[in-house]
Amino acid sequence: MARKYRLGVTRKAANVVVKALLERGVPITGGTGLLLTTRGRRSGADRTTPVNVLEVGGDRWLVSPYGQVGWVHNLRADATARLWRGRRRETWEVEEADAATAGPVLRAYVRKIPVTAPFFDAKLTDPPEAFAAEADRHPVFRLARSRG
Repeated sequence: MARKYRLGVTRKAANVVVKALLERGVPITGGTGLLLTTRGRRSGADRTTPVNVLEVGGDRWLVSPYGQVGWVHNLRADATARLWRGRRRETWEVEEADAATAGPVLRAYVRKIPVTAPFFDAKLTDPPEAFAAEADRHPVFRLARSRG
């Protein structure tokens, strides 16, 4: 059974360090680490969190390996993702992927960032269909169009 994500003291501290590095433009996670800023679905205030953007099949993807977290709900309410690291900033419209589309992306994500594997029931060697079965627990968004 997959582990459930909990934002504990250690994860909060790690996020502070990672966020500070990304704000200064330091590439992490093989260059896939970026900061995602979304508009809070209730407050309307900007919310920023570290994420990894993965390229699969010629598209760029945002994956939520830890489940239905705040930024997922925010993107569902306002499908605008502001991605940045240092001075480089991009604004994208996002589209949530269906399970069949998400399966290969989730599999590629776990292979690229294996620290997330314990949060999946599917194993690294499983086919994309095993990951597709978990798409409802690990939302995937395609970066659809850049808005400059």
